[in-house]
Amino acid sequence: MFRTLKQLEDIVPLFNTVQCPDGGGWWFKGDTHKVPGTEASISFLHELYALADPHYTGRVSVPTIWDAEKKTIVSNESSEIIRMFNSAFAEHTDNDTDYYPAHLRGEIDAMNAIVLAGVNDAVNGCGRSKSQIAYDESYDILFSTFDRLEDILSNRRYLCGNVQTEADWRLFPSLFRFDSIYYIGYKCNKQRIEDYPNLSNYLRDLYQTPGIAEASDLEAAKICIYAPGGPIASNGIVPKGPNVDFSRAHDRGRFEEAA
Repeated sequence: MFRTLKQLEDIVPLFNTVQCPDGGGWWFKGDTHKVPGTEASISFLHELYALADPHYTGRVSVPTIWDAEKKTIVSNESSEIIRMFNSAFAEHTDNDTDYYPAHLRGEIDAMNAIVLAGVNDAVNGCGRSKSQIAYDESYDILFSTFDRLEDILSNRRYLCGNVQTEADWRLFPSLFRFDSIYYIGYKCNKQRIEDYPNLSNYLRDLYQTPGIAEASDLEAAKICIYAPGGPIASNGIVPKGPNVDFSRAHDRGRFEEAA
């Protein structure tokens, strides 16, 4: 999302991976991938980690940002990468929007903590819990957080006011996938995002930000989740529905009109 928002597509190439159904982790879809800045060709992401550090034994995860000049991994932590994209490439883009402005940083950090624990972690807790008690706890946290966010968004266009910030884009992927993936596959089935007036309008508002629709591939996300080797137990059958129209009108412009 941030790569698109900051118009860094020509500066930071994007290479997609999927979980290999035969094992081996993140895979370049059966193709041989030439590692930028090197002569090496790889098929799995773990080979990139070994190329950066032959003694690496940690977790191999996505997204991973690679420095072609220094021939090493810069980060595999989403929160760090979006901060880099927000400011570290300023000289390479004409987009000067700051999604982490100094005067809002305290509020953004607090909102990020709410979203991380109450939505992102809670969703995963529902989908990957090993006991009924753990599932119930995550389920309750998730939907109480949605109720809280629904109330916040009744009084402002975005999470930290009437301008988009980093906090909105850390929440967006979970909302975007929720009705088609988490509601069904992760057993988060109390309510859909479509059932929350403010959250659903807010989601469409973000989706309609220039460039985001083209960078948001729901069908690919569904395949990654439901395919063999994905994060939840599945027979590989990908649900066809539901039909969600993110391009239809939203009501979030009312906050600008009120201002």
